[in-house]
Amino acid sequence: MVNRSYKGSIKRKYFLNNDKIINYIYDIVKTILFMFSIICIIFTFIFRDANVVGNSMVDTLHNNDKVILTNFMYMPEPGDIVVINAENQIEKDIIKRVIATEGQTLRIDYNTGEVLVDGVIIDEPYISSYTIKPNNEYDIPYVIPEGYIFVMGDNRNVSLDSRDSEIGLIPVSDVIGKAQFIFFPVNRISYLY
Repeated sequence: MVNRSYKGSIKRKYFLNNDKIINYIYDIVKTILFMFSIICIIFTFIFRDANVVGNSMVDTLHNNDKVILTNFMYMPEPGDIVVINAENQIEKDIIKRVIATEGQTLRIDYNTGEVLVDGVIIDEPYISSYTIKPNNEYDIPYVIPEGYIFVMGDNRNVSLDSRDSEIGLIPVSDVIGKAQFIFFPVNRISYLY
């Protein structure tokens, strides 16, 4: 003879275990979706990544380096390495170093290769080549106008930058973010100053 109450308790345990498993899976899925949302928000509004294409920033950055950018409440400062939306000029993003910002005076002496900001020769230990005059020279204003920055690559012989009329001054609104560090390739992981 079968004890019916025993059979009923087995069924109830089975259903209780299934409910626990379903709740557990639901909690895991909910947690994963929440974390994914947070990561998306962080990488949309605070951090971004960018791929370096070309040699205009050698020795600081090399072709195919991958960098992390910050862009939340960011305003460019002289010396910062920035990624710029240059779609209007050359149909791609570029990465360069900020040399002067709005209100600063700027003069480049192509005979000596010196760059003067606010009348002072700036120290540029990061450049890998002499500052030369481009073929398609941009008529650089003496004072950088409001809302603009002047940028150059660290490899001045090959860099297409604000010295060239094809690029010129960069609107601050076209700055995507500041490059903070190299995260790939692994042997080049480093913070960018």
